Amino acid sequence: MTAAPKVTALRGGHVTLAAAADAFLATPRTANPNTHRAYASAIDRTIERLGRDRPLADVTDAEIGTALTELWGRCAPATWNRNRAALTSWLTWCQTRKHWAAPSVPAEAERRKESPDETRALAKTTIHRLLSRRDIPLREKTLWRMLYETAARAAEILALNVEDLDLEHRRAPVRSKGGAVEWVYWDRGTAHLLPRLLRLPDGSTRTHGPLFLSDRRPVPARRPAAGDICPHTGRARLGYDRARVLLDKYAGLDLHQLRHSAATHLGEAEIPLQLIMGKTRHKNPRTALGYVKPGAEAIAKVTEVLAPRRRTH
Repeated sequence: MTAAPKVTALRGGHVTLAAAADAFLATPRTANPNTHRAYASAIDRTIERLGRDRPLADVTDAEIGTALTELWGRCAPATWNRNRAALTSWLTWCQTRKHWAAPSVPAEAERRKESPDETRALAKTTIHRLLSRRDIPLREKTLWRMLYETAARAAEILALNVEDLDLEHRRAPVRSKGGAVEWVYWDRGTAHLLPRLLRLPDGSTRTHGPLFLSDRRPVPARRPAAGDICPHTGRARLGYDRARVLLDKYAGLDLHQLRHSAATHLGEAEIPLQLIMGKTRHKNPRTALGYVKPGAEAIAKVTEVLAPRRRTH
């Protein structure tokens, strides 16, 4: 008589969504602060919608799909894909590493196609007009100027603390995608705005805590880590999703377009590729070349070469 195959029971039926999220976010795969912040944002918003204290085992695939759709269904494909990937990584870890009974992202909530946009680079005049508008708040004006002048990723700049800034040399260390600590540099536009951003109502200056702050103090139920709260004001670090929404609200643009535009403008100025890669911190020349395609203004200008010669008499 053939012995019945062993069945290993799934453990963790008592684990709540909040506990499962905390366990995942404490793993080495989220050790990079930028990665941790992106994953935590997607997972926290999802479990708030589903109920933080609900048992993980009680949540269905369909509920995960519904939460995804309600939170990010109307966002750009890149935003949908980024948050979907964070939830998939978390739930897969729960199933395969912890052997907890956990739902999955349903098949119908599939990854969306991201169409390449050849118009992502903005004209210099467009950026300068945007940053000179009187209706743009100081925080947004400083963030957007800094993103353009540093050519850095938005998550890297949003992760900066006041004590990281080397104001004299106009630079700051950031933790890049691969985990390396690298310098980003800004110019006089950002240098002019930063002291105003750091000034407190009583005339003193912020010296520690997140550089870019949210508008309000966090509620107790969603209180972030101590390092993400300003010791001077009690306000939390400005999140990526909120920063993205504000740029879309004021200008209909994406945060990544500022980095893309900076690289394109350097290419149009005939800066060598090696220096552009140093500025953007790309490691692969093929990746960097995707950013330094000539923009619309440059292509329009060289088209003049094809025009008929003007009469001289």
